[in-house]
Amino acid sequence: MAALPIERLEDMTPAEEKRFWAVVERAFARDDGEAARSHLAAGRPIYYCDDHYPDDFIRKWPDGRRELVAVDDAGNISVIRSL
Repeated sequence: MAALPIERLEDMTPAEEKRFWAVVERAFARDDGEAARSHLAAGRPIYYCDDHYPDDFIRKWPDGRRELVAVDDAGNISVIRSL
């Protein structure tokens, strides 16, 4: 079965898109947090979603600080407030 890269998401058929999201959901279900811990240990922030802030993201820094951030269509990140 051919890979379905996210860059093709807008051009996927409904069946391809369904398969793509099934793969993503399986990957999330198997996530043990190791990649996030690795990024933090390397000094990089991580970004994640929280149901309390459905329209924005949380950025967590290696020192434990957390910020509510927004990402615009161009990928620019702006801090809304510290958490």
